[in-house]
Amino acid sequence: MEIQTKLNASRPDYRGGSLVNLMTSIGQAFGREAQDYPGCRSLAGIDLAEYDNLILLVVDGMGYDYVQASTGFYKDHCHASLTSVFPSTTATSITAYLTGQAPQQHGLTGWFTYLKETGGVTAVLPCMLRGSQQSISQQGHDIARLYNHPSFFDELAPDNDRVTSAVVSPNWILDSEFNQCHLGTAVPCGYEGLDEMFAQMANCVKATKDRQYIYAYWPEFDHLSHVHGNQSDPVAEHYLQIQQATEKFLAEVKGTNTLLLITADHGFIDTQPEQCITVNDHPVLQSCLSMPLSGEPRAAYCYLHEDKREVFVDYVNNQFASKLDCVPSQELLEDNWFGLGVAHPQLENRIGDYTLLMKENFIIKDWLATEKRFFHYGVHGGVSQQEMFIPLIYLPA
Repeated sequence: MEIQTKLNASRPDYRGGSLVNLMTSIGQAFGREAQDYPGCRSLAGIDLAEYDNLILLVVDGMGYDYVQASTGFYKDHCHASLTSVFPSTTATSITAYLTGQAPQQHGLTGWFTYLKETGGVTAVLPCMLRGSQQSISQQGHDIARLYNHPSFFDELAPDNDRVTSAVVSPNWILDSEFNQCHLGTAVPCGYEGLDEMFAQMANCVKATKDRQYIYAYWPEFDHLSHVHGNQSDPVAEHYLQIQQATEKFLAEVKGTNTLLLITADHGFIDTQPEQCITVNDHPVLQSCLSMPLSGEPRAAYCYLHEDKREVFVDYVNNQFASKLDCVPSQELLEDNWFGLGVAHPQLENRIGDYTLLMKENFIIKDWLATEKRFFHYGVHGGVSQQEMFIPLIYLPA
């Protein structure tokens, strides 16, 4: 029985309607070799190869439902909806944008991923063991070898040196170890603030006569949604600023045969402290876990002591049936929630014995002694429509 039939869930559409399929279409426009994932059906009939400059702007956290509930420039030009990947979170999605692969292939399964190679649960974007402030490279791990992902930028036009690529990213992450593993031959372009991001994008458009692919990433919408809630006034004000800056940018590059595609990595759902299950408050549950939770507060992977499986399932189902679904992780894998085709050799090791998929607005957290406690009012990673669906905004210039 498919997981879809057991859960009130939105699942990734890897057969033509996900962000991975968008990357297939972009790659095809630049001569990337055929992949296991078909092109994006929402772009059928649109020749991306006719543009001299193709820009993909990823606004972290800007869900399709948010755009549709708004008014203005983005809604007016929203071409379609896409799905994120599973889990619907930055670590899995951004890795998909930078590699052109689904989590099934790239193997990063959440902000916190258990990497057997490092000996623990690892925050895969900052490249740190959970509860540590030290990079795993400082502990002797070769991050490039550990992730071992192809760079999407290196796969563009392999037989044509008249194609270039650039990555426009905040200065504070531009030279991060994670980015260094994934940017390949793309030209890195850092920025501070919204106006400078669009200025860097304009500079890239004007800098060369080669055909080029430009990937740009904007994180502030996500940050504000976490801190204030996705439906808050600060997020709404910022959303208006992004749209205004976009219109100004399009006017500046008008006539350059540029296509700007705008999308996201995931959407958001808002929660409250009373909707958080704290594992530390449940000694029976905590005693069943052989390591800290990994994944996301909305989709948590549980690794169990072998003799505690029955206790775990009984406790979770009896205590939290109205708040979560407890699903064997192997079922998610077999039902293609992580992607299609041949799986990453470590994927099974990275999704635990069971996955807790949170219902409604609930989240689950555990805390290590070395971790400073915090609360996010906006959350993602789950299987709700709000989290899973992202916009595809289409803007020729």
